[in-house]
This record gives sequence, structure tokens and C-alpha cells, in this order.
Amino acid sequence: MGELIYPLAMIGVMAVATFPTRALPFLLLRGRENHPLLVYLARVLPAAVMTILVLYAVRGIELGQAPHGLPELLALGVTAGLHVWRGNTLLSIGVGTGLYMAVLQSGVAG
Repeated sequence: MGELIYPLAMIGVMAVATFPTRALPFLLLRGRENHPLLVYLARVLPAAVMTILVLYAVRGIELGQAPHGLPELLALGVTAGLHVWRGNTLLSIGVGTGLYMAVLQSGVAG
């Protein structure tokens, strides 16, 4: 029973810390949805966050060594193309991730 208390306490502390950090912006910004700064951030942050995530994902590609980044670039191209074509984020990320994993597991990439 003692082994169960620590994980439960840890989950409780995380929940107590997470809930206010998620709720606070909604409480502080209530009634200010049309503030110019918030409108601007809502417009530019999604693209900025996705750009940072893509750059983080491809930061370790070794272009000088086989497979020369082919799995990453192929998956990135398919993900971007599928998203432009269908406009479905879940579909494009799912297919891109699946393709990347399939290429890695097939052994073609290395």
C-alpha cells in the first residue's frame, strides 16, 4: 500500500499545479477576447508554434550520412502536402508519422 501512496501524491500535486495554470488565463482575460494583442497572437501563434516544432523535429538530420535525411524529408513533404490538399491536421500528422515510422522500420532508410 505504501508503494501506491507516492504515485498518487505525485499525480495529486501535478493536478493541483496544472489546474490553476490552465484556468488562470481564462479568468484574467475574460471579456477581453477582442483586444488587439490577443487577436494578433491568435492569428500568428499557431504558425509560429508549428514552425518551431518542425525545426525542432529536423534539427538532428545528418545530411552527410546515409540516408541523408530522406525519411524525415519524405515524411515532412507528405505531411505538408496532405495538409494543404485535405486541410485535416489529424490526418496529415497521422499519415506523416506513420510513413516516417514505416520507412524507418523497413530498413530502406539505413
